[in-house]
Amino acid sequence: MARILVIDDDHGVRTMLSRTLAHCGHTVIEAENGKIGLDLFPSSNADLVITDLVMPEKEGLEVLAVLRKATPPVKVIAISGGGRHNATEYLNVARYLGASRVLAKPFSIEALMAAVNELVPSAGPVAS
Repeated sequence: MARILVIDDDHGVRTMLSRTLAHCGHTVIEAENGKIGLDLFPSSNADLVITDLVMPEKEGLEVLAVLRKATPPVKVIAISGGGRHNATEYLNVARYLGASRVLAKPFSIEALMAAVNELVPSAGPVAS
């Protein structure tokens, strides 16, 4: 199973992601904003990072830009509902900056797990 760093300022979304991933056997490390996520990343040994794009402290696009320089490169799923911003534009920029996958909120658990399983092939079955 994978070690997954989940970065999202929305407690409910972060909890849902963490519980779903843990239920599928993954080890989950949580961060409530981009600054904390980047602080945790070096010691997390994460195989995958799932980050929201619109957050306080440090936005997900900034997180993505830093993570793209990581050695070895880490796979990133960028997620966004955009809030007052246009989520499609944020997701397109994330894709341009090198996000491995992008998901627009709200997304299904099946879509999340399909992306995780594709990026971390040993991740296992889709949650039911």
